[in-house]
Amino acid sequence: MRTLLLNTATLALVLGSFAAATVSAADAGAEAAKAKPYPLTTCIVSGDKFGGEMGDPIVKVYGDREIKLCCKGCIKKFEADQAGYIKKIDAAAAQAPAPATPAPPARPESR
Repeated sequence: MRTLLLNTATLALVLGSFAAATVSAADAGAEAAKAKPYPLTTCIVSGDKFGGEMGDPIVKVYGDREIKLCCKGCIKKFEADQAGYIKKIDAAAAQAPAPATPAPPARPESR
């Protein structure tokens, strides 16, 4: 009887933890969808360009912003001075040229 109660309690704890993790993952996905996109093609900490040898960036959400970093070492450095790096991101994004506006489609000539 005691074993049955312990097994039931353990099962309830495991299922409860799984449900909480699932909700947390869903919340994280919703939070990332609302976040302001990262405007740069490089890691703000190292300056390395994403892709190539570094591979895909690590994407994190801090507050209402998406931040892309190249490695775990840069995550630690970013987290130590978030406000400073966010200022650098904003300054770099302000200096970046605006994306080109696509040309309107060509109109057929009338004959």
